[in-house]
Amino acid sequence: MLGDYRISGRRASEIAASVERGVGSGDLPPGHVLPPMRELAAHLEVNPNTVAAAYRTLRERGVIETAGRRGSRVRPRPASTARGSLRIEAPPGVRDLGEGNPDPGLLPALGPALAVAAAVDAESPGLYGEVPVVPEFAAYARGAMDADKVPDGPVAVTSGSLDAIERVLAAHLRPGDAVAVEDPGWGSVLDLVPALGLRAVPVGVDDDGPLVADVERVLRAGARALVVTDRAQNPTGASVSAARARELRAVLAGHPDVLLIEDDHGHAIVDLPLHPLAGTTDHWAFVRSVAKAYGPDLRVAVLTGDPVTVDRVAGRQRLGPGWVSRLLQRAVLHLWTSGAVDTAAVARSYGERRDALVRALAERGVAARGRSGMNVWVPVSDETGAIARLLHAGWAVAPGARFRMGTPQAVRLTVSRLTAEDIGPLADAVAAAAGPARPVTYG
Repeated sequence: MLGDYRISGRRASEIAASVERGVGSGDLPPGHVLPPMRELAAHLEVNPNTVAAAYRTLRERGVIETAGRRGSRVRPRPASTARGSLRIEAPPGVRDLGEGNPDPGLLPALGPALAVAAAVDAESPGLYGEVPVVPEFAAYARGAMDADKVPDGPVAVTSGSLDAIERVLAAHLRPGDAVAVEDPGWGSVLDLVPALGLRAVPVGVDDDGPLVADVERVLRAGARALVVTDRAQNPTGASVSAARARELRAVLAGHPDVLLIEDDHGHAIVDLPLHPLAGTTDHWAFVRSVAKAYGPDLRVAVLTGDPVTVDRVAGRQRLGPGWVSRLLQRAVLHLWTSGAVDTAAVARSYGERRDALVRALAERGVAARGRSGMNVWVPVSDETGAIARLLHAGWAVAPGARFRMGTPQAVRLTVSRLTAEDIGPLADAVAAAAGPARPVTYG
């Protein structure tokens, strides 16, 4: 059991360091089973409690994981290359449908909002020691969530949705804990979970959101957290329906110790109602970003949740960046209150393009999904081949590998830059590239 690599040390810190050196050098590869504590203690001639302390340190650092009688083993290393790097660069003359950006023509001009924020700052400059969340910003954001029946909770502000999700996970979980994630799902979350030393467990998705049976299964198996996209799920466009929300709330009610994180990805760009799951577990968080409707570079997201979760996030934030720029908060508040974005018109614009493409593909025998948002998910028989054929036809798309763990091959198309004239030629190209049509399943 001790193997070729000799773990050494007399103190817990020395034993832990020895194991980490072996992991770093590759002598203890991912999945390698470490010796039982008593066996290693006897070999090193130390107290078993010393080895137990070393293993505990290694677990907390995310180096090893312990699975009951199966013992302790080296964890898989976090991905060093983000899924976002799995992209197809569009050469000159090729239309890029893979970048996932909103339509710049639907984004508001930021000048007036920034000028208002600057004028407020000129009268009362933002300094250290002030409240991290602008009170008027918090009140408006909280009122909008109240209208959508998001349970009451304090408001924090983070630098985008992913920042919020990372902070919430770190506030509650420890390395080795299992996190249920959508599959296919947002590639950044699929990267983030292992990067935090956590273990991603896939949950299938259909047009109405996460599959109830999958959620039930992974929670019973011990998943400590569940991350759900409420609307405009990336990449499939799924949106949690009222019926699915009732079923998921019933499952979550039986697991009150599970951390629930909801990402309202489609806020202000879809016209489907929100059906929040929040409040069915002891600890929960609900996140809304302004990126898709108001501009990705604003880097502002609203976070609410149970008081303990929000307090932990805000406390840790104070020890790092301190706060998200109050200038940006005031600028976003002005965008909200001035009606700078016609959210109904934005939802209609994306919906018309998305629905037209899905219909055109169906007419050509290609099954595709895109219930809400700005993306269409197309299963293909050969992902690499389909991408190459589409590139040759003048279209760059996002590889499905960026978004999936165990689900079948596919490609993602972002419709934000499409015109009505593009739909037919694009559908022809996708149909030619996709291969034989087959049933669509997400799980």
